[in-house]
Amino acid sequence: MNPRVIVAGEALIDLIVDDDPRHPTAVPGGSPANTAIALARLGTPVSFLGRFGDDTFGRLLRTNLAADGVDLAYAVAADEPASLAVVTRTPDGPAYGFHVSGTADWAWRQAELPAQLPADVGAVHAGSLALALEPGASVLGRWFAAQREHRVTSFDPNVRPALVGPRAEYARRLTALWAVSDLVKVSVEDLQWVYPDTDPVAVALNLQDDLGTPLVVVTLGGDGAVALHSGLSYRRRADPVSVVDTVGAGDTFTGGLLHWLDENGSLSRDGLRSLTDRAIDQALEFAITVAGLACTRPGADPPRRAEADAAIRRHQVE
Repeated sequence: MNPRVIVAGEALIDLIVDDDPRHPTAVPGGSPANTAIALARLGTPVSFLGRFGDDTFGRLLRTNLAADGVDLAYAVAADEPASLAVVTRTPDGPAYGFHVSGTADWAWRQAELPAQLPADVGAVHAGSLALALEPGASVLGRWFAAQREHRVTSFDPNVRPALVGPRAEYARRLTALWAVSDLVKVSVEDLQWVYPDTDPVAVALNLQDDLGTPLVVVTLGGDGAVALHSGLSYRRRADPVSVVDTVGAGDTFTGGLLHWLDENGSLSRDGLRSLTDRAIDQALEFAITVAGLACTRPGADPPRRAEADAAIRRHQVE
């Protein structure tokens, strides 16, 4: 079965540091890779477009994606090693340190990117560091922008302040990528860093108005999410969950949102523009629910479709 969604970007290793820093745990991660796994577990045919080195971690990343049913037809064999993110848990959430110099995820060349995708690919999703770190960011960004002629483009900036460079320079990059996107999912933390001392939702609404983005969703962590559509805002609160770990929750939200849109026939430009109030509320409910489930276990571990359906049924009964 051809993929309905292509996810492009980084697949890296999260080194989780707990009480004993001498024994970290290596966990496959990377925002786009997590989103691809979330889509696959929910039942959307998905392919991952990424670069993988032939080192121990590179092979682990490939194996992990394939084990969850993510298609790797567009995977690129790279000479560089896998990137590493050191994740330390703090009372305020996970703190990240990165080892990315000379690694596989940021060395895209034009010839490595598919010149044409199957016509039934409904969307290309990209974002995070792969669209922020040169030399590959510009190459991947041009390819991503070109996809808009043929299908929906979905963007999640997933800002990592330690790596994206000066704030003003990154703001220009963010705006350029937002301008070629039909769907933007952005966290309140992302917007607070890029545009400090402003109302994040107001910033998102202004960017949507200026750039004509059909659907923008601002995630609010444990407070739920706000969707911006046709000049209106739609707030959906999150039900409380027993949080074990928030790593990968935002990526799972994105996967849940894309899955719901595809399953309900709305993963097209016309489909996004014609979303009803009820459809937006249902899409937010589904995405928030799957993100909440991901928070109830350690590491980036998106739920499967049966878990999501059961959780939504419980919410409806309550």
